[in-house]
Amino acid sequence: MIQLSTISKSFGSHTLLEDVTWQLGPGERVGLCGPNGAGKTTLLKIMVGVEPPDSGQLITPNGLTVGYLPQDGLVHAGRTVFDEVGRGLQALLDLKAEMHALERQLGDSSVFETEHEKILTRYAEVQENFQRQDGYTVEQRVAAVLRGLGFAEHDAERPTETFSGGWQMRIALAKLLLGRPGLLLLDEPTNHLDLEARNWLETYLADYPHAVVLVSHDRFFLDAVVTRITEIGLRTLTDYPGTYSAYVLERDARLARLRAAKRRQDEEIARVRQFVDRFRYQATKAAQVQSRIKMLDKVVPIEVPPERKRVRFTFPKCRKSGRSVITLTGAGKAYGTNEVFRPFDLLIERGSRIALVGVNGSGKSTLMRLLAGAEAPDAGSRTEGHQVTMQYFAQDEAARLDPSLTVHDTLAAGAPLDAVPMIRNVLGGFLFSGDDVYKPAGVLSGGERTRLAVARMLLRPANTLLLDEPTNHLDIDSTDVLLDALAAFDGTLIFVSHDRYFVDRLATQVIDIGRGEAVVYPGTYEEFRWSRSQQANDGATGARPAGRDPRRAARVASAADRKRAAGAARKRQRASEARQRRVEKLEQVIAEREAALKDLETRMSQPDFYTDQDAASAAAAQHRALMWEIGELMHQWEELQAVSQDG
Repeated sequence: MIQLSTISKSFGSHTLLEDVTWQLGPGERVGLCGPNGAGKTTLLKIMVGVEPPDSGQLITPNGLTVGYLPQDGLVHAGRTVFDEVGRGLQALLDLKAEMHALERQLGDSSVFETEHEKILTRYAEVQENFQRQDGYTVEQRVAAVLRGLGFAEHDAERPTETFSGGWQMRIALAKLLLGRPGLLLLDEPTNHLDLEARNWLETYLADYPHAVVLVSHDRFFLDAVVTRITEIGLRTLTDYPGTYSAYVLERDARLARLRAAKRRQDEEIARVRQFVDRFRYQATKAAQVQSRIKMLDKVVPIEVPPERKRVRFTFPKCRKSGRSVITLTGAGKAYGTNEVFRPFDLLIERGSRIALVGVNGSGKSTLMRLLAGAEAPDAGSRTEGHQVTMQYFAQDEAARLDPSLTVHDTLAAGAPLDAVPMIRNVLGGFLFSGDDVYKPAGVLSGGERTRLAVARMLLRPANTLLLDEPTNHLDIDSTDVLLDALAAFDGTLIFVSHDRYFVDRLATQVIDIGRGEAVVYPGTYEEFRWSRSQQANDGATGARPAGRDPRRAARVASAADRKRAAGAARKRQRASEARQRRVEKLEQVIAEREAALKDLETRMSQPDFYTDQDAASAAAAQHRALMWEIGELMHQWEELQAVSQDG
């Protein structure tokens, strides 16, 4: 359906693609993956025709329609939301307009009979075409997409220019989806979507009838949508059939094979060069030397991508808080006539891991500010518990950085002394390396400042974390650094995130925000969704018992339920810590046994070792025993690692 033929693309001395040939078939859904700066966005722009390749050819079939959603920068004005989004169905709207024009002509008595017949014939053709394309459902289709992407009913008649940048991108996405182009190119389509809108978009794209190519840092979204991953790296494209999770496994296995092949090639080249250097000036070996020199000239070096360092980091130690961390009593909040929260009570206990969910604009950030004490409730009170040491990561945290401090100094300021040696590792985990660490924070891009703000948070001791969208602008590797640190965090965690994988991995409680309420659901996000679906089914079938409100039942979940959820979380945490201690002990024992094995092999390699047959036999038996023991220890270590990754 679309093919790249020997495409090359460079920016200055940096080559992104070199003689790349790649094709996309009808109906395929492909996720583009690769490190930041590898060329994912550039490839999308080449495919849509915005960015020309330096050489090569883009081959597309005649009549192919291409829709492209960039990361940001789109602005709409001059129409209502409904009218702007409806332009995605422009062909149908044109048919509708022609039908109305033909109807007016048919009702004109001054039209001659012969002309009337022609108009009637054309009207029949247009009407049939309009019906075949479900033209009479245009309004319902527009309304369904707007609703799925989080627009309220009254938003449809609002002027598009009254919406912020994130909602502008939703308008553009809605228009694209309705147009159903033959090739849909999406660059980070979930950046401006809440969890509900993401869930809807997953379903929509999974059923999309045409080809889709998308870039996303949301692995859960990729798993739900794509049928193939195409990795950009080393100036080429590499295909991996299946989901993102399957791609990660196969990519790691492929890299291991590639590194092993590179190691063997380097060893062989070193051996040949040693021969050449040794016999270069011996006449009797001249032919053999020349043969090996020619062989070296023909060797194509195996390229291996730089190894991605997996940074593992834990928060600095902090004293424990009291059991009650934050209490809101009769708290209410309004902005003018907009009542965000009617008076409600909320207790946050030590060890809670709570995700705040709700559509954009429902009040998640408002509740976060109330809990953090950054904003006072209009009614009621906020009480902070004993020995609470809090960090609040706001959505605009990046704007709070001191622009005069360098990247390194930003992390060093406020970090405990024992955490200072970790600064370089943490910066590397968030893609700051080399001279980047000496840049002033004021010259960084928005995404870089967000990454720096997250890195700074990791180095400050706290027993209570309130995080409002910490994963915005983070790639998958940087998100993993943060995830691992938060998973090992033994304090209280309250967060807002639109990354489904992030929420699934961390949350043991969910607070659903909207309609002026904050409703507590014990359990994971998946369990929360199941509960919501059951409530929806009960409401649809009328099966709800009289007088029983499941939302209220969830809101007044007993302290015993919360205690069990917190206890389960602590139990999982203790099990994780025990596994980690066991892993560390195994690594120590394996290192000791490998050192003993190396010493034994050194003794066994001595020329006179086998003169004493009895000692040699005993050493051989010891060697076998050590090999078996190391193998068994490695097996235990791998099993523990697998359990840790699954958990």
